[in-house]
Order: sequence, then structure tokens, then C-alpha cells
Amino acid sequence: MDGLTNLAATFGNRVSTNLRGSFTDLSWEKVIRIVIVAGAYMLLRPYLIKLGGRVQMQSHEEEAARAEAEAEFKAKAKISPNELRGQVEVPDDTDEEDEATGEASGPDWGKTARRRQRRMIKKLLDAEEQRLQESLEEEEDKDIEEFLVKE
Repeated sequence: MDGLTNLAATFGNRVSTNLRGSFTDLSWEKVIRIVIVAGAYMLLRPYLIKLGGRVQMQSHEEEAARAEAEAEFKAKAKISPNELRGQVEVPDDTDEEDEATGEASGPDWGKTARRRQRRMIKKLLDAEEQRLQESLEEEEDKDIEEFLVKE
């Protein structure tokens, strides 16, 4: 308990000594410097707050736009196969297409890589068409089963 009162007395003495020393060593130059700094702070503070608010609002808008674009992308990713029909373009089997123009339209692939790519795209399209055809046949079979009489 005695240590606590000593600590409080020492703290009080140091605060009063430092505060008194700060004001006794205060010259006119230091007073003017303090007034200028405090005045500039009071004049510029509202503008700085507005600027900070504007920057924060822009960052919030960018974040909201990014979230909205991501949500649109997720919603757009769920499309039906019928919507894809006719949108995929299969390149022709001619290898002269790049040589005729003299410029490559895409990566600089060799003949076998282009052929392999065309075959893969055709296989994917054929598989999709087959799947759609099977689903249509299943739906037709279900419609016909309704009218069949079971005895």
C-alpha cells in the first residue's frame, strides 16, 4: 500500500514539474508555431474527412460492383445446352487459313495440334448432341407411356 502512494506522489510531482516547465520555456516563436499548426488542422480537418469519405465510398462501390459481377457470372454460368447450340464455331479442316493471310490469328500451333483441337471440339459437340437426342427420346417415351393401357 505504501508503494502505491509513493507511485501516485511521484507521478503527480512529475506531471506538475513537466507541465510547469513546458509553459515557462514557451517563447513567442513556439506560441505562434502552435497556433499555426492548430489553426491549419482545424481548417483542413473537414476537407480531409470529406476526402476520406469519398475514397471510402468509391472503394465500397467498387466492392459492390465486383460482388455484383461475380453474382452475374455465377448466374450466367448456369445455362442450358439449348442456349449453347449454334454458339460454338467449329473451325474448318483447311490448314491454309493461316498461310493465306500470313498472320496467325491465335497461338502459333502446328498442323497436328490444330487437327487435334478440331477433333476434340467435334467430339464434344457430337457428345452434346447425342445427350440431347437421348433426353428428347426419353421424354417422348414418357409421353407415349401415358397413353398405353396396362392390363
